[in-house]
Amino acid sequence: MGKKIKGKDLVNLGFPQNNTINIALGQISRYRKKCDKQKLLNELSDVIANQDSYKDDPVWGKIIEAMTDPVELEMHTLQSHRVPFEIFGENEIGDLAKHQFYGSLKLPIAVRGALMPDAHGGYGLPIGGVLATKNAVIPYGVGVDIGCRMAMSVFPLPASHFKGRTDQMKKILSEHTKFGMYETHRVKHDHPIFERSEFREIPLLKQLFKKAYQQLGTSGGGNHFVEFGVVTMREDLYLDGKLQLPQGEYLALLSHSGSRGLGANIAQHYTHLAKKQCHLPKQVQHLAWLDMDKHDGMEYWIAMNLAGEYAKACHDNIHSRIAKELGTQITVTIENHHNFAWKEKVNGEECIVHRKGATPAGKGVLGIIPGSMTAPGYIVRGLGNENSLNSASHGAGRMFSRSQCKSKFTKSEIQKLLQTNGIELIGGNVDEAPMAYKDIHTVMNNQQELVEVIGEFQPKIVRMDK
Repeated sequence: MGKKIKGKDLVNLGFPQNNTINIALGQISRYRKKCDKQKLLNELSDVIANQDSYKDDPVWGKIIEAMTDPVELEMHTLQSHRVPFEIFGENEIGDLAKHQFYGSLKLPIAVRGALMPDAHGGYGLPIGGVLATKNAVIPYGVGVDIGCRMAMSVFPLPASHFKGRTDQMKKILSEHTKFGMYETHRVKHDHPIFERSEFREIPLLKQLFKKAYQQLGTSGGGNHFVEFGVVTMREDLYLDGKLQLPQGEYLALLSHSGSRGLGANIAQHYTHLAKKQCHLPKQVQHLAWLDMDKHDGMEYWIAMNLAGEYAKACHDNIHSRIAKELGTQITVTIENHHNFAWKEKVNGEECIVHRKGATPAGKGVLGIIPGSMTAPGYIVRGLGNENSLNSASHGAGRMFSRSQCKSKFTKSEIQKLLQTNGIELIGGNVDEAPMAYKDIHTVMNNQQELVEVIGEFQPKIVRMDK
């Protein structure tokens, strides 16, 4: 008997001679490759004999589904019409983003859409795209960086704290933040997220546990940052009926990053599965979806939510480290995802609302909308506009792509602009030039019916990937 399980071995066990065998071989190759063949055959024999016991199993459940309720592999056609939608700040949005958005509105699962004023082209949904779907989740509608989020911690320190301490604060950011694919903290911190059962029960997450542990409290490359700045509160901030932050100016820390390698691998894995199951016309193939009633859809939803909570854990770790170095406590933290999907009511029915590069802006919901490293960001309160699917922009939005920036701007130009605005930059590349972004004031003017501004953040010391 050879060491590798083949299709005929499964047929001999009683597996039906259809796509179930391909799925079983795929699961074995992915999750049981190193198992002893006879031991594995015994386990598979038990799967066949006791199907009800295995229908929720993270590995074999997909096989039971294939036998009892198979996923139909078919070419989906687009609808001839778009579902209802709204575009905010349309004159400031490029044709690529609109074209991608219009394609998403013709998906047979689409219910309603909205495009935010910072929108620009991406993969699948454009950045700034919001799409409600019926009982289906689109991995690329969430994005590769699952749970990418903003987090702002305000300290009980005045804005004048910067005076005479610039070098000290630059050192804190340099030594206690980590960026990119390979930098990690020398002293690792534990976190309750690593006790989650999903890391033990879902094979893919089990494989990613070590990477997630190593990358806790780190930030990605690109437009991810950690920066000190001054918060100006325009009004007293109350949370749960209690005064958390009186009107005034304070030292604050703002961070932007997501779920790191954990989220990227989840996105890649489930997008691959979605494309295999959901065949679409070439122009919208990145919008392949997973059925929320099927094994892969339910599993993606669990993994996506874990990645979102992991992203929050990373921000919590960053802010805790910085607060410790400042020798102070955090007064209040305001935070939000902007690459995620939620179960929400749309037109009176439960839908999956994807916000790819869009800030949740339900009535009374707080959020952070950053500008660029030389432009202010804003603390906002959602107005609950149903036409925007309770959403707002996630920032200023790119005006020039990263490749365009490399040919359009120089480091000396960027440095001159930083000096003019009194900004200290640690790291950073030409592709994140402040000039690459739209005017945040124009973006905010185009969403006055979506959010109200209650505070402003002015960057002072910015740390990015090198």
